[in-house]
Amino acid sequence: MQRLVRHFAVLALAGALAVVPAAAQSGSFTVSQHGHAVGTASFNFTTTPNGYDSTSLVRIAMQGLNYSLSKTEQLNAANQLKHVHLSATVNGAAVAVNGAPDAAQILLNISANGRSATTRLDAHPGAVFLPDFDPGALETLLALAVSQNNRDLWAILPKQAGSIAPIQLATYADEQGTLDGKPVVAHHLVATIGGGVTDLFSGPENQLLQAELPQRGFAMVRKGFVLTPPASPGAPPDNAGGPTTQ
Repeated sequence: MQRLVRHFAVLALAGALAVVPAAAQSGSFTVSQHGHAVGTASFNFTTTPNGYDSTSLVRIAMQGLNYSLSKTEQLNAANQLKHVHLSATVNGAAVAVNGAPDAAQILLNISANGRSATTRLDAHPGAVFLPDFDPGALETLLALAVSQNNRDLWAILPKQAGSIAPIQLATYADEQGTLDGKPVVAHHLVATIGGGVTDLFSGPENQLLQAELPQRGFAMVRKGFVLTPPASPGAPPDNAGGPTTQ
């Protein structure tokens, strides 16, 4: 079943499981702040004999933030990290990160501001390498949430010396939208990571449609997707009595 997570998304809503057709393995997004476009982001996944190769590209240019990211990653068939390389610039400062499992730990080698650091983090099967503004990382998080039943999810954060933080994932009521002009159900999840909250909206095939990011006013929206404002924003499912935190 885990080998098919990206091909057949099993969505758990109020305890119900449903199998839906294969999702597209690439996506292009507009990055905006307060509704004004400030950049672009994209990801692409390809299937390998042992799992997946993925790439992510991000470009943001605005007052106070000039940010670019290029990430290549190898995942096993269960969407777990095998190796990642990240190259980024933040306001002219270069950052490079290499990460891979090493025995029972995750080994990160980080180079930034002319300094290098090696960090060992506790390994978790439900861990996702999560740079800022990376839609491919959020797509992987959605896949891991399926196989982990929304439990024991972790974020590997490549900031400063690197760290790992638990992800609390809550399920809210579905919302509505359009994708390329056609009506689509948007599943609403809220991820709490290190005190920051990210609203995630995914489609029927578990594909990332939109992310409202913890950085003030930022959002990533898949090109062609429009979220219809709900009548009661954030309303939980009727049978839950509140958001279901796994």
